[in-house]
Amino acid sequence: MELIDNHTHLQDEPFRGQEEFYLERAQKLGVTRLICVGQDPDFNRRAIDLSQRFDNVYAMVGYCPDVAKDYDQQAEDQLIEQLQIPGVVALGEIGLDYYWDESPRDQQRKVFARQVELAHELKLPVDIHTRDAFTDCYEILRRSNLEYGAVLHSFNGNVEWLNKFLDLNVYFSYSGVASFTKAVEVHEAVKQTPLDRLLVETDAPYLTPKPYRGKQNEPANVYYVARAIAEIKDLPLAEVAQATYMNTERVYGLN
Repeated sequence: MELIDNHTHLQDEPFRGQEEFYLERAQKLGVTRLICVGQDPDFNRRAIDLSQRFDNVYAMVGYCPDVAKDYDQQAEDQLIEQLQIPGVVALGEIGLDYYWDESPRDQQRKVFARQVELAHELKLPVDIHTRDAFTDCYEILRRSNLEYGAVLHSFNGNVEWLNKFLDLNVYFSYSGVASFTKAVEVHEAVKQTPLDRLLVETDAPYLTPKPYRGKQNEPANVYYVARAIAEIKDLPLAEVAQATYMNTERVYGLN
């Protein structure tokens, strides 16, 4: 049984200098590959560095909503250059965040839409962060060309939103939130998500799943996310692992 953590931040401070240690821990639980996700110039560069150091680590780069206010032509030119580096498989994480509102909302929408457009120009998928912003996120994606795929990372929407996004070329990535006892709406969405649209992630070092909730998350714990999803969907863990592995390969072109 093999798993891919399709959204993790191995370049974040808690892992620095110990990346090989955490990759070995992941291997012991069958997590054989992972995608290290950028979000700003520093994290983008560090994600690429790790993808070049380790054969089983891929990278994505992008400007997340927090730094949308810093996105300009120079930033875009750098992204275009980085997105053509071997091992960089997507543009992300990008999107909207109306909870923290670190950038003006009109700027968030403009930069999000532009990066989705840029990904299409470069024939790449996008990885999307959306918090308290499903309506605007949906409208932007509905008007976009998602020929090369999109992933809603750490999806926490209800079944109604799931069904709306299913009409688009969107995959749904579930994090440790799926293991939380009180996340009833997420559990219902997991049940209704078609197996061929399902991915698993940690978002490490955040969103640690049960049984380690409250502790620092790490890529190995995507095993427990997959286990929680298998229990919710009443499927064998091996079936969930195989499906999410193949889906991740497909949407991010890992073959």
